Amino acid sequence: MFRFPRRRIAAELIEREIAVLPQIASRLPLAISAPSYIGRKSAAYPWVFAGYELISGSTSCSVFLSDRSRAALAEPLARFLRALHDIDPRPLVAAGLPPDEIGRLDHEKRLRAAQQRAAAFAALGHFEDVSPFLQWLEAHPPRLLDEGDRRVVHGDLYARHIVIDDRRVPSGVIDWGDVHLGDPALDIAIAHLILPSNVHAAFRACYGPIDEPTWSAARYRAMYHAFLELEYGLREGDGGMRDSGATALRLIRG
Repeated sequence: MFRFPRRRIAAELIEREIAVLPQIASRLPLAISAPSYIGRKSAAYPWVFAGYELISGSTSCSVFLSDRSRAALAEPLARFLRALHDIDPRPLVAAGLPPDEIGRLDHEKRLRAAQQRAAAFAALGHFEDVSPFLQWLEAHPPRLLDEGDRRVVHGDLYARHIVIDDRRVPSGVIDWGDVHLGDPALDIAIAHLILPSNVHAAFRACYGPIDEPTWSAARYRAMYHAFLELEYGLREGDGGMRDSGATALRLIRG
């Protein structure tokens, strides 16, 4: 599969994938969208583009997943994230791995964005009371992570970026344009986004020690991202994203 960016910002994200993903793909227990072919920019096309080996399966937001099927994802996802977060980031930083440049856990910015999205829900046809989520976000600002504790993170891990096969087993993780040196809580948020709460303990046991500030920051990220998915799905008529966001809020509520 080849990806051709249509905007400069997308071209920059593909360049990031080209610099980082081939160096980590063999160290991860699931397939990732590491570029196999690189297309150079020219007078005929203004940006770098890339070709990837196709990962078989469907995105997890495009198929029905029972809570039992979701529970079975806990350990494979935990093992994947443990392997990713254990990678030494220093050679990747030298190769171009950036820091978090957009404040993905910036409390003031993310709380304001969540409030704006919540205000739009009713106009878009979603009438569930989401005020308890906003109150929780306001009361639980994520802690600032020490620079030495930052790891290689996917940066945008949610249902649309997890590929599962016909047996509902994870087969890959795609769309790595947000890969950066950042807070592991951003990725650990997937536990809150797609897993029932009764398997959180299994996820944590398989991943390894997760302190409470990190687990809380992951829940914060999950709530924010669920709002993003739901609002986008309603606004764009994207049923998969709408249902993914609504399901995430149901799981977070417990």
